[in-house]
Amino acid sequence: MFAALTSILAKIGIKDIDSNLATALRTVVVLIMAWVVVAIVGSAGSITDISSKTLIFLILSGLATGGSWLCYFKAIQMGNVNKVAPIDKSSTVLTMVLAFILLGESFSVLSGIGLILIFIGTMLMIEKKDVSDAKESGRSWLVYAVLSAVFASLTSILGKVGIEGVESNLGTAIRTVVVLLMAWLVVFIRRPAPDKRHVSKKSGLFLVLSGLATGGSWLCFYAALQTGPASVIVPIDKLSILFTVIFATVILRERTPLKSWGGLAVLVAGTLLLLV
Repeated sequence: MFAALTSILAKIGIKDIDSNLATALRTVVVLIMAWVVVAIVGSAGSITDISSKTLIFLILSGLATGGSWLCYFKAIQMGNVNKVAPIDKSSTVLTMVLAFILLGESFSVLSGIGLILIFIGTMLMIEKKDVSDAKESGRSWLVYAVLSAVFASLTSILGKVGIEGVESNLGTAIRTVVVLLMAWLVVFIRRPAPDKRHVSKKSGLFLVLSGLATGGSWLCFYAALQTGPASVIVPIDKLSILFTVIFATVILRERTPLKSWGGLAVLVAGTLLLLV
């Protein structure tokens, strides 16, 4: 639920400003929220007990998250949320394959069928025009959406390894520091155009709300990831696509063709099958 709200609120917040700057500003909110939770649960004192291996994987996971965020919010600034989100959520397929191969998590016939349905559903939600646009322009939203999915898959796998040796809220806070540094580094290097630097009160409000939603999503996700298998938790998290598309249609008034609704139904069916 929090992940779905993140996309909708961010879409409104980044309408008139540079997407990289918006990502960096949102991350400040997430960072503050993450460390407040750490202070509440009292896990900050265990930071010195974190092993080098755990810290390395937390940093790598943070870098992957930063890459995913920068690509995702660039994509939703250029295209419709109800088109970008399904591609981003297709990272479920790659994540589960990596979980089976690298983490040794169980695989079954139902899992295979579920992965195939998720892939088919995602393809049904992409129109031919989207593919042709991507071929004509290297800056198409489709390219950024695909890159977002790849980085998101790496985030889950690296995060699963990194979160094993540290309290989940503290791990989330450490990762957020990495994302913040990466996001502001990109802003410094790329330097947004003057007309894309001004943040209106409305944009600022929705970016803050989006950051709070992201913080809530992360804290819940990594708490779950610490105690459960990535191959089950990731599909549940990716069910946010259902709420994202509904919110985009109702709140943002984005057009969702009948074919896309059919693809969404297949995608959700595949995700639910994975949970079986």
